[in-house]
Amino acid sequence: MLMVDTTKNTMVHTTWGTRSAKPVQPLVAAKLISKAKRPLLVVGSEILESDVLSKAIALGKKGLQIAATGHSIQGFKNQEVNAKYINIHFLAHYLSDKNWKGLDGNGSYDLLIFLGHKLYYMDQVLSGIKNFTDIKTLAIDRRYSQNADMSFGNLKPEDHLAALDELIANI
Repeated sequence: MLMVDTTKNTMVHTTWGTRSAKPVQPLVAAKLISKAKRPLLVVGSEILESDVLSKAIALGKKGLQIAATGHSIQGFKNQEVNAKYINIHFLAHYLSDKNWKGLDGNGSYDLLIFLGHKLYYMDQVLSGIKNFTDIKTLAIDRRYSQNADMSFGNLKPEDHLAALDELIANI
């Protein structure tokens, strides 16, 4: 049963590149995350400004390793999740190195899930990952992120929270 349609509004305000993200529903996103061998949740500091922090913590408690960029690491203190701080530029650089063993030393990642970043900033990082790595990317923020491989569409805040609840329930 589909609760929130996250694929309708994928309006893009600027364009670059030869391909745009495929719109994705929460259930499909949950299946992608569940099937990934080494997923990494990459969160930005915008999670601290909304109810999205609790959703990121819930994803961490589902077993996802978290790369906390900006000052988002503050939200994960004493939460019993695997969150490590890293600068987003360093992370993007390391991800392009096939020999990098990841934040935990256990190998490279096969799926990056982005949440809580400023769109204009994240699109640049995702463009680099899209063009210089083979890693799949999934944007589960409330704004359509064209440079990801898959993305939620542009959502109202309440629809975004409902979509995240649906995704979490299905992992």
